Amino acid sequence: MGWFTGCVLYLLIWWTVLFAVLPIRTRTAETIDPREGWRGAPEHPHMLMKVGITTLIAAVIWFGAYLLISSDYMSFRHGMFAAPKD
Repeated sequence: MGWFTGCVLYLLIWWTVLFAVLPIRTRTAETIDPREGWRGAPEHPHMLMKVGITTLIAAVIWFGAYLLISSDYMSFRHGMFAAPKD
């Protein structure tokens, strides 16, 4: 895997993990907005903590994906997943 492919893979993993981490410790506002009638965005979103957790989890997943892609365990060039030879 080249550096560009590795960066794109990390970005895709990071973005997916972010959507999994966003609901953690999210509390809605206690008071309802009288004009809108709904609570809206959370009072304390803890975004810095969520970005840090997302970065760490994405790094672990990316490292596992890198090891799997670099190994011959699952290869489309040879092995059981390879296309039949003509």
